[in-house]
Amino acid sequence: MTVFALSRAPTRPLAPGDRSHLARLTIAALGVLLVAAMAMSLFTGASGVSALDAARLWLGIAHPDDPAVARAGIILNDIRLPRMVLGVLVGAGLAVSGVVMQGMFRNPLADPGLVGVSAGAGLGAVLFIVLGGTVLAPITMHLGIYAVPLAAFAGGALTTIVLYRVSTARGQTAIATMLLAGIAIGALAGAVTGMLVYVANDTQLRDLTFWGLGSLAGANWTKVLAGGPLMAGGVLVSLTIWRGLNALTLGESAAHHMGVDVQRLKTIAICAVAACVGAAVAVSGGIGFVGIVVPHLLRILIGPDHRYLLAASALLGASFLLVADAVSRVIVAPAELPIGIVTATVGGPFFLYILLRRRNELAW
Repeated sequence: MTVFALSRAPTRPLAPGDRSHLARLTIAALGVLLVAAMAMSLFTGASGVSALDAARLWLGIAHPDDPAVARAGIILNDIRLPRMVLGVLVGAGLAVSGVVMQGMFRNPLADPGLVGVSAGAGLGAVLFIVLGGTVLAPITMHLGIYAVPLAAFAGGALTTIVLYRVSTARGQTAIATMLLAGIAIGALAGAVTGMLVYVANDTQLRDLTFWGLGSLAGANWTKVLAGGPLMAGGVLVSLTIWRGLNALTLGESAAHHMGVDVQRLKTIAICAVAACVGAAVAVSGGIGFVGIVVPHLLRILIGPDHRYLLAASALLGASFLLVADAVSRVIVAPAELPIGIVTATVGGPFFLYILLRRRNELAW
């Protein structure tokens, strides 16, 4: 009798420093974390709505004439659900934008909020918020609800292009030049924004003041439809350029010799960042530090491979913003703290920590 021995094929050992297995586990864990954060976002707030009420409402097993059901339906479907969706899109978009900018500029301090991209996007949005009913009325009528997000997209794209041109020479990006150029661009955009705020009426002024601090309080399905496609599209496009970003870490010349169309890669990256940041700023205002905190935490854990870093940043960015939004709703309840204050409270010290770790590299 012949005996056939079945042997397992030997598994290939991981190369030293290979964290791909850890990265995949991390992405799975972040998916679970995002589901938990979404549930917390739905059921956190001044008005108590239980998971049981939501289940009865969405499964259609509650009596439609019950006042409690009608109240739960308004709170969940019209207020918290669009807020949760917008939080996921904004958080993912800002985090992925940070990863793409850091990969394109090849330094870890590039962030849409720190280098003026958010300020440029904000200028485009404010331009249409203040002048959309007068000087820019024909464009606003033609674009409808997409006028403000598209204006913010244009402002973010223009700012990113100018920043790249100023801070990059002979294929090398000087980090000090980038930061100083970002400060200058942000100051210029802030000055023009200030002039627009000066001519705004009282209603616009109140909206702009609260909007400048960053908040998801005004979330509705109209905002989701206006900004959602740009943010979702920017994130999805960013996920497709991970090979190019990995090659770009070796330098533009090396990436070119590896077969990467560097100019096309930069064009795609700029458009993706502008779409994410522009739409996020248009619908939620100035929410900072998401794009620098999230990628740094993940680089420490799973390494710099953009194949995993982009997806993990999208998941953690969405979760981070939903948690920050929940905190902003309960910390001074029944009022709401602008979410930009919460993210800045976390991100400011973290950014200072990064600067202290890298201060030798930042020396002139």
